[in-house]
Amino acid sequence: MNLAHPHFAEPRWLWLAALGPLVLIFLHRYAAWSRGRQLAQLAAPHFLERLTRSHSPVRRAIKNGLLVLVLGGIGLALARPQWGEASDMGQLLGQDVVFLLDCSRSMLASDVRPSRLQRAKLAIMDFVQRRGRGRVGLVAFAGQAFLQCPLTFDYGAFQEALTIVDDKTIPVPGTDIGRALDEGVHALQKSERRKLLVLLTDGEDLEQGGVKMSEALSKQGVVIFTIGVGTPSGAEIQLVNDQGKTDVLRDDKGEIVHSRLDEPTLRAIAQATHGSYYPLGPLGEGLAKVRLAVEALPQAEGSTPARKLGVDRFHLPLAGALVLLVTESLIGTRRRRAYLIA
Repeated sequence: MNLAHPHFAEPRWLWLAALGPLVLIFLHRYAAWSRGRQLAQLAAPHFLERLTRSHSPVRRAIKNGLLVLVLGGIGLALARPQWGEASDMGQLLGQDVVFLLDCSRSMLASDVRPSRLQRAKLAIMDFVQRRGRGRVGLVAFAGQAFLQCPLTFDYGAFQEALTIVDDKTIPVPGTDIGRALDEGVHALQKSERRKLLVLLTDGEDLEQGGVKMSEALSKQGVVIFTIGVGTPSGAEIQLVNDQGKTDVLRDDKGEIVHSRLDEPTLRAIAQATHGSYYPLGPLGEGLAKVRLAVEALPQAEGSTPARKLGVDRFHLPLAGALVLLVTESLIGTRRRRAYLIA
């Protein structure tokens, strides 16, 4: 099909443009016949002429005709008339990257301002905005893991999914890095392309499954970059209690919980898959280094196929239908000259 020539993208709606007006004309004719029959039962013919003298059949016909055209215009708009061509250049492929974001309570520690979780989210946003190509996905995890955003080229949708992540996203407490890695691999589509995971956490792997899982994933060609969020000296975990006041997290013995960055675990996870470990840093410098490392890898060249698209012109019949509908509402059914019943 030559997209430059006029055509309809949704031709199945043309039935409305063709049959709709015919049905409406029939309904108008039937309504007029029904009104005449009812009036004939109310009065004699010579009285009916006086009673309906102010009514204008021409105006009524014009209003009905406009409604018929409105319905036809709506049908044409739904059929999406197109002419002219527009090009869709596709998306640069780049590398697929899935971020694994720890949103457990320990990420509320403020040894990195404003908190570990907020700093990690800001760094991820900066990574995506600066990279500008390739698909990105997001897995949020704590004691469980959940695919927050599948791989997508839609960075706006990705950032919306990232923004709503907080310490309540995963209701299961704890930190299970092994489960997060498993969920991240499932998020990557099965292909021959390199599988990249970026893990952002303080490294407190309570289930102790992260290193073992990374060793298994290395056999599948998965590369894991780990980002340590926090500091080795650590900090207290601040929560908002039921009274809406800020309080510190305490263990079962009533002692204050002090969360520290576990760098050895994160290094072991990265080294098992020939990836790299970087501390996040106060301004997200660690994730910036990951971006440079990913860009240095052999890229999946090319792009999604370019497409020729027709240019939608549905707004023209739709605008015409709206104008006719407004015009119809402004036309009365009475003659301009008033008649009195003699």
